[in-house]
Amino acid sequence: MSDDGIAVEFGPLSLHVPEPAVRPGGEPDFSNVTFPDAGSVRRPDVDTNPEDMRDLAFSIIRVLNPEGEAVGPWANLLTDDQLVEGLRHMMTLRTFDARMQIAQRQGKTSFYMQHLGEEAVSCAFRKALVQGDMNFPTYRQAGLLIAGEYPMVEMMCQIYSNERDPLKGRQLPIMYSSKEHGFFSISGNLATQYIQAVGWAMASAIKKDSKIAAAWIGDGSTAESDFHAALVFASTYKAPVVLNIVNNQWAISTFQGIARGGSGTFAARGLGFGIPALRVDGNDYLAVFAVAQWATERARRNLGPTLVEYVTYRAGAHSTSDDPSAYRPKMESEAWPLGDPIMRLKNHLIARGAWSEERHTQTEAEILDTVIAAQKEAESFGTLHAGGKPSARDMFEGVYEEMPPHLRRQRQQAGV
Repeated sequence: MSDDGIAVEFGPLSLHVPEPAVRPGGEPDFSNVTFPDAGSVRRPDVDTNPEDMRDLAFSIIRVLNPEGEAVGPWANLLTDDQLVEGLRHMMTLRTFDARMQIAQRQGKTSFYMQHLGEEAVSCAFRKALVQGDMNFPTYRQAGLLIAGEYPMVEMMCQIYSNERDPLKGRQLPIMYSSKEHGFFSISGNLATQYIQAVGWAMASAIKKDSKIAAAWIGDGSTAESDFHAALVFASTYKAPVVLNIVNNQWAISTFQGIARGGSGTFAARGLGFGIPALRVDGNDYLAVFAVAQWATERARRNLGPTLVEYVTYRAGAHSTSDDPSAYRPKMESEAWPLGDPIMRLKNHLIARGAWSEERHTQTEAEILDTVIAAQKEAESFGTLHAGGKPSARDMFEGVYEEMPPHLRRQRQQAGV
């Protein structure tokens, strides 16, 4: 019945279920993703009102063009030496990944998660941070540690859960933790750390400190309620935090359209909270650093949070327990339009005369030797099924400032 009393007939209701553009066996299709030309997206002043930059939530900031040149207002923020350092960090992370993937297949650890295709996101972002800033990462931001010069041997010992594991066997493999390196303990419960990062940033401001926080989340986990709660607190209290969303197109076996819903982009989620939101080419090291520097400066100047969506692609499996051929075309990663982050930065440096194919090959060999040496040292302290293990007494330590009587009794009974 309409408002004027006239009967109106409606058909049955229907439910919209998003579908991926292509399934296994089909041809890869990224026609739904629009990539603006490199250098074409404007760079607003860092203190720009969020209402005056809404367009950036629907575009993609890019610096490197197809010829390997850095162009546009977001370019020329790093020296050649800094870019070479960034290239080495990404190459190291990829080599580290490959060796640990093999180690898992050999039974030296229970599982592993690669960063293949996403190296630029964490490696470049780390260079915009300072000592004391705190990341609240997911399980695919080990580049924050690699670029922060965290010892690879310690990373490997944590993966192997051996006697030198800095976390004493209390975490799953790849769930690193280092306060000194600004890397909050990884949680297997997705999205929990997003709101923790906002709380940490609020505490830093309350204490009149100068350190900021960076929250990290994958595209699929933005469907969790903690993500939205974090945006409420960050926008209300103008917390000094950068809210990072790594959109690698696939949340385990679920394509990004499920979590994104009708918002068009993940960055657009920030607009409803009055948070400035940007999208950036996550496979462009220069663009990632430029956006990270812009967002971190905004936080340090008490201008509040920034939401950043990194448009990238998970080229490998979600983990060693996953088979991506079951839910996407086998050749889809090769068809990804934004290419390989390492190759793009390599080509840029060659075009500038700061790198060469010969130097790249030599560096690959040097990095491989370094990673293998670190692996041998780590394995000398034990692996999953061989060698030294954390002591059983470690489960009683580091929890309470003063051990309660019932735990003292249990430790005595255990004889540790």
